Amino acid sequence: MSYEGILPVHKPENYTSHDVVAKLRRILGLKRIGHTGTLDPLVTGVLPVCLGRATRVAEYVQDLPKEYEAQLTVGFSTDTEDISGVIVDKVEPLHLSLDDDQIKGALSKYIGEISQIPPMYSAVKVNGQKLYQLARAGVEIERPARTVNIYRLAFLGRSVSDEGYPVITVRVLCSKGTYIRTLCSDIGKSLGYPAVMSNLIRTSSGGFTLSQAVHLEEIERLHQAADLHQHIISADIAIQHYPACHFDEQKSRQLRCGLSVEYAASHQFADGNIVRGYDERGSFIGVLTWNNQREQLVPHKIWSQA
Repeated sequence: MSYEGILPVHKPENYTSHDVVAKLRRILGLKRIGHTGTLDPLVTGVLPVCLGRATRVAEYVQDLPKEYEAQLTVGFSTDTEDISGVIVDKVEPLHLSLDDDQIKGALSKYIGEISQIPPMYSAVKVNGQKLYQLARAGVEIERPARTVNIYRLAFLGRSVSDEGYPVITVRVLCSKGTYIRTLCSDIGKSLGYPAVMSNLIRTSSGGFTLSQAVHLEEIERLHQAADLHQHIISADIAIQHYPACHFDEQKSRQLRCGLSVEYAASHQFADGNIVRGYDERGSFIGVLTWNNQREQLVPHKIWSQA
């Protein structure tokens, strides 16, 4: 059975994104599979997986904002910035004093464009080496800061851990490349205490929500029952945040042959803009880009006709 499109998967705990892809290859008997953004093993939630030719649009799905529900525990910090690491700083719970206004004030500092230093335990490469490989070897190096965008950061409530530490729950809508672990650590610093990310669920990614995400066990059952197709979103729908252009038979044929075409409403595009192309029957031609100098739409990723 052949599959093509985007399948939103509910990634379980203690699975890497690569583990999910490997398991789906075994379940579906499909070689051409790719995920749209790495999730740490302890993180659960939405992982859009591209099947078949839809792997060609993975980069566009990955560029969309992501939403998380995170818990940060205030009172200690670790070398990994999450609960799995080795404690490097600690304050006794009795010495902690926080109220809701303090928390909301700290959160407000991280809304908008912010600068983050990637954690040592991350897959970011510096001088060709992955940071987590250096960290495991006991080496810490200076990392260049990166700019990310926090579109929304909402305070959902707080509780107390079994050890007596305050646990703050937040909802974060952010750009790709944002490290929620680092955000939690930085929020703790703004509160005047060490802090770690103690739980994280990705509730939305690439426009797909947790309610759409299918558990691995359910995927296997649906596949065996030949019912999995109803959960798969076509590649062009997955990138519907880009404008659509429709072409007559002649221009559709040109585009499918890799030739550029002129387009009447070209004034609406800036150089390099991405566009979805469709023929007169509404069939997806592929991903096109606008070339300002040539004043044409240029084939970028073309779908061969079935």
